Amino acid sequence: MTKPIDLGNDLTLIDLYDLGMPERTGAYILHADELAVIETSASPSVPHLLEGLEKLSLSPEDVKHIIVTHIHLDHAGGVGKFLQHCPNATVYVHPKGKRHLADPSKLVTGARVVYGDQFDELFDPVLPVPEDRLIEEGEGDTLDLGSRVLTFYDTPGHAKHHVSIHDSFSNGIFTGDTIGVYYPQAEGLNFVLPSTSPNQFDPEAMLNSLEKIERLEVKQIYFGHYGRSRDPEHVYEQIRFWLPRFVEVGEEVLANNPDTSMDGQVAAVIEGLSNLVTTHLVEQGIPANHVVYQYLNMDLKVCAMGIVDYLHKR
Repeated sequence: MTKPIDLGNDLTLIDLYDLGMPERTGAYILHADELAVIETSASPSVPHLLEGLEKLSLSPEDVKHIIVTHIHLDHAGGVGKFLQHCPNATVYVHPKGKRHLADPSKLVTGARVVYGDQFDELFDPVLPVPEDRLIEEGEGDTLDLGSRVLTFYDTPGHAKHHVSIHDSFSNGIFTGDTIGVYYPQAEGLNFVLPSTSPNQFDPEAMLNSLEKIERLEVKQIYFGHYGRSRDPEHVYEQIRFWLPRFVEVGEEVLANNPDTSMDGQVAAVIEGLSNLVTTHLVEQGIPANHVVYQYLNMDLKVCAMGIVDYLHKR
């Protein structure tokens, strides 16, 4: 595995190799009077998280707080497995997500629909979290770690069970997926796209959450996928640019193919999004055979599913 990345401000990023890919999903380690971990990714990533802690000369027994931005399995699917190694830890989650961590059966069923035969390889096992080790954190709630205070904000748009977490020590915010996915592979571009996955995607709520984060005047954004941006204004600008264009692609497909099956509509939206993003990146000097497209192709498929689902519900 790669060496944990020191982000300054007593904060470290551990690459969790989600889907077996580097710089895909990360866990943030907050070195404070009480050690905290934000995000665990899926269960196959837990060995990378444990190894990362070991490289930092930390023991799982040192972990007091495990925080997930939302309960999608690529962020929280491994929390039950990781908790087995952390006897002194409590898990913090959005109020709408608590029951699904205690009983993940609906999460598993939903993810099987999206990922099909790949589910076991990508996510298994998804273990329940004991209820007495779960704490709800909603709008304005705080967690005092001694040398830093975390403040939780309700930030739907990607999912209704999503919180973003402001860190007083770094004046940064952990945004999960609510204001997009950051692609460090696109070197030098500070490139971000919205994450519009099913089945709770809501573009209006996403923009409202962005505005809430913007008002905090943070200096840096810590993404679930993957890494840090020190240019928040550019991040906000990109989400405002891409989000309506993503929805427009979906609207065009549905208008032109009203009688096509949902799978057919999704396939057409994937093609439209891919053409849109590829054209932009090639114009920015990222060739069409660049490694970033391995990440984008996977994400745009899920984005297309969420857009079609949203438009049908609307």
